[in-house]
Amino acid sequence: MRFGGKVAVVTGAAAGIGRCAAEMLAAEGASVIAVDIAEIPYEGITAYKLDVADSAACAAFYEWAVQKFGRIDILVNNAGITRDAMTAKMTDEQWDLVMDVNLKGVFNLTRHFGSHMEREGGGSIINISSVVGEFGNIGQANYAATKSAIYGLTTTWAKEFARKGVPVRVNAVSPGYTMTDILKTVPQDLLDKFAKQTMLGRLGQPEEIAKAILFLASDDASYITGHNLSVNGGMRL
Repeated sequence: MRFGGKVAVVTGAAAGIGRCAAEMLAAEGASVIAVDIAEIPYEGITAYKLDVADSAACAAFYEWAVQKFGRIDILVNNAGITRDAMTAKMTDEQWDLVMDVNLKGVFNLTRHFGSHMEREGGGSIINISSVVGEFGNIGQANYAATKSAIYGLTTTWAKEFARKGVPVRVNAVSPGYTMTDILKTVPQDLLDKFAKQTMLGRLGQPEEIAKAILFLASDDASYITGHNLSVNGGMRL
């Protein structure tokens, strides 16, 4: 029960990595607020419907969460979308939507909860990036840009929120190709290709990424901040 007495917010929690992280945090004692723009399909965890790209809605959610739970100890910024296209064919709408959700959404919540943790004496923020943020990917200029930017936010916030000597830790997790619902729509020949690019010869499972998130959220990682943890099976270019 590593998280007994802790309160955690997990965005993008309706499915995949976010759902696994929310359920695992709850199983280890945390009070979890599962946030998503879609309906949350499971019970036993507090659900909150939210568009993270909406600044006013995020501010209202922050006020609600603190009023209901008193304090927030863990924030997992997992919500993200893709709108893939080759750069020459990418529309303004595809670019802007990915920027709003994947980047502005992270900022919208962290500016409130990071400051809250600083005032309350500590906390842990985990930003979910991607192997695409590290290596890039054809047809994903918008997505890669947001996921690379996560590293800059992570290191900056690790400095900002701890600058007064308060142990607010901010880290990133960069998953490799992971068998979420999105990847299940990819043709098998491409999945096999992705698997061969890893040293372990297989794709990841959401539970494996969630375990890395829980490690960074826990006191087991009490001396780790400003770090990016790549969980990609030894991805090779």
